[in-house]
Amino acid sequence: MTGLRLRRLGRTHLMVTELGLGAMDTSTSSEGQATVEAAVDAGINFVDSAREYAGSEFLLGQVVRARGAKPFHIGTKTFSHNIDGSQRDVDRSLSMLGVDRIDLYQLHDISTQAAWDEARDEDTGALAGLQIAKYRGLIGHIGVSSHNLDLLPVLITSGAFDAVMLEYSAFFPQTAELIDLAARHDVGVIVMRPLGGSGRTSVMRGRIAEGYDGLLTPANLLRYVLSHPGVSTAIPGARYPSRIHDNVRVASDYTPMTDGERGAIEAEARELY
Repeated sequence: MTGLRLRRLGRTHLMVTELGLGAMDTSTSSEGQATVEAAVDAGINFVDSAREYAGSEFLLGQVVRARGAKPFHIGTKTFSHNIDGSQRDVDRSLSMLGVDRIDLYQLHDISTQAAWDEARDEDTGALAGLQIAKYRGLIGHIGVSSHNLDLLPVLITSGAFDAVMLEYSAFFPQTAELIDLAARHDVGVIVMRPLGGSGRTSVMRGRIAEGYDGLLTPANLLRYVLSHPGVSTAIPGARYPSRIHDNVRVASDYTPMTDGERGAIEAEARELY
């Protein structure tokens, strides 16, 4: 095992482990704190959260306080589209996380033109609120998450964001060109749902338990995402330490997929659902 490798998160210049942790559901597990602790102990140094992920920031704050210092880079998000709401969310996040400064604060799910128009209004938009928070030294960098393939190029090239969060996997390879676009604009790329989401991981694990030995496995799906050089970090969710250990095992000792391997796993992924 060679250990987790670091990649640059675009123009933030933060060096993040190419395997991060998506902490949306971690707090729903009785082993949530142990899961975050396992991630820290394994060397994962980027954790994603949001104000709207019930209990997630509180859980991360427990780990920060227990460790006596912030043991990982934190990315969190606001669903607010207005200037006052985004600043309130920053203040709440700081308090909940127990830190003086948050590395990356993102506009969450800007997936319609109306949401983008509202959030970018120079006088009343949430983006202006985050820019004020950055000026005050409360956050380090500003990012955005989106599911809209038509809007993502606009967000990436707007110059407003240091990082973008998007979906990418063998089930959803359409964003590969957007990752390339982000790299050309030095925008860091955080990949959500790298293992497919929508219950696919559970289905795959069930098939494996029944004897399936093909390409479509969580390990190969993670390897698929990490094989793209434009990806800064992939953030599979985890509710149990065992999932952390599985993902770290893959990310610590993998070889990038060939074009043929990528095509083969994409073909299998299309047949699952």
